Amino acid sequence: MLVLPAIDLLDNEAVRLLQGDYAKKTVYSSEPEKMIQVFEEQGATLIHIVDLNAAKTGKSENEKTIKKIKEKCSVELELGGGIRSIETMKFYDGLGVSRLILGTVAVEDPSIVEKALSLFGQNRIVIGVDAKNGYVRTKGWETNSGILYKDFLKTMYGMGIRHVIFTDISKDGMMEGPNTLAYTELLETFPDLQLVASGGVSSKEDLVNLYEKTNGKLFGAITGKAIYEGKLDLKESIRILNQKREK
Repeated sequence: MLVLPAIDLLDNEAVRLLQGDYAKKTVYSSEPEKMIQVFEEQGATLIHIVDLNAAKTGKSENEKTIKKIKEKCSVELELGGGIRSIETMKFYDGLGVSRLILGTVAVEDPSIVEKALSLFGQNRIVIGVDAKNGYVRTKGWETNSGILYKDFLKTMYGMGIRHVIFTDISKDGMMEGPNTLAYTELLETFPDLQLVASGGVSSKEDLVNLYEKTNGKLFGAITGKAIYEGKLDLKESIRILNQKREK
């Protein structure tokens, strides 16, 4: 199970929002590219980036910063937020982004997902499922799609999607632990899903709990605020999970 440190970009700064509320932001760095180097030194092999401007409006204000981040690191990056066209995917592919996360567009126009799978392959297209009270949220979590996340996942799985990031919005930024039950249920329903947990991971104990409750079947877990606020030691967490995997 991988630990994916997260960087959320808003107006070229690294921030965190509380439960996706743009009015409740904390700025952690005006130079996100320097944070990437620290994560890489601590052993991260895949880093999760979200373009919050683009997630809300469909238009990026952070392309310059994303380019700087890629230039400063040698590990793989996955990027989400406002990726709603093949042209945008091709642009980020050209920058060297490894995994492209589709959220709103996958709900509104599933045919784009089919095209993306055909162009970039199953291992590079990730579906971001952001859920609250059982329903998928879109457009930076501000819109209720009216679609149950379990139904949405069945559709995506049937199209060939195997990489999914599932976020329980009610847990995001709350530092109260992740929704472990949701992940175990999803892995029981879709055993070969490469599932990444997102929302609520606030300690190495949370990571170990996720690993053990899912029998090591989770592909990874994303954490951001806990790292920034010193509640989760990234290097130590990666070491502990590597030890468990090797047993």
